[in-house]
Amino acid sequence: MELTVKANAKINLLLDITGIKENGYHSLFTIMQSISLGDTITVRKTDGEDITISCTVEGVPTDSRNIVYKCAVKFFEYAGITENKGIHIHIDKVTPFCAGMGGGSADGAAVLVALNKIFNTNYHEKVLCRIGVKVGADIPFCIVGGTALALDTGAVVAPLPDLGDYHIVVVKPEDGVSTKEAYDAVDSLEYMKHPQNYKMMELLADGKSDEALALCSNVFEQALEVPGRVDIKAICNKNGAVASCMTGSGSAVYGIFKDKTKAEKAVDALAAKFKNVYLCTPEGYGVKIFE
Repeated sequence: MELTVKANAKINLLLDITGIKENGYHSLFTIMQSISLGDTITVRKTDGEDITISCTVEGVPTDSRNIVYKCAVKFFEYAGITENKGIHIHIDKVTPFCAGMGGGSADGAAVLVALNKIFNTNYHEKVLCRIGVKVGADIPFCIVGGTALALDTGAVVAPLPDLGDYHIVVVKPEDGVSTKEAYDAVDSLEYMKHPQNYKMMELLADGKSDEALALCSNVFEQALEVPGRVDIKAICNKNGAVASCMTGSGSAVYGIFKDKTKAEKAVDALAAKFKNVYLCTPEGYGVKIFE
């Protein structure tokens, strides 16, 4: 059996760090949005017992270091599947990595959804989220998708109304950002200005997307100097973006537009300076099986 799954990337409309837990993990308050940019994951049942991986992009690990491998292992452990568990995972990579866009997490979410179907386990979405969070904090959101609030270390996900009809320009600068280094930089801040977390959540819950997007914010921007970030935001704002912000721990930066023509003009201006520029739309799902 073989299944192909679309794995949408995400952006953080808001990202705040609210504390550090006893286990050393950071507690987050973040609102995330699935976007139309994403990888395509194909999972095929094989006759062996091994998990094998291939990818269209060089540099992406194709062994046990890859999130998709780790998700498959956790799935089989949870399901108690010890025999006839050979699979091959092919990643058609489009989402840039080291970008704060959840590309690896989305791929892992896609594998969990595919394995649930291939092995007829029929687990509820909540169960898949429980399995996924053991591998990565963003995986539960990538399973749920759409517009959602995520709390703590990512295990708590609360869907919000769809964002609406917007156009999202995403730029990935040449340099990536190490997640560990990003969190170390935030931890070294003497003072952190926190976003208007609950106000944005309430506005989105009330369907007031325009007002909510005016509050887009990311605390990592206070700690990181990502090359190109200032220029990207300035170009987006000059061309009429209603919001511009860095996503995740970087390095990708996005602008959100109500008018497609303005978004396209921003793309043209950004493409003259940056190699990796994408025009996307919000999506109401994180992963989807191609029938």
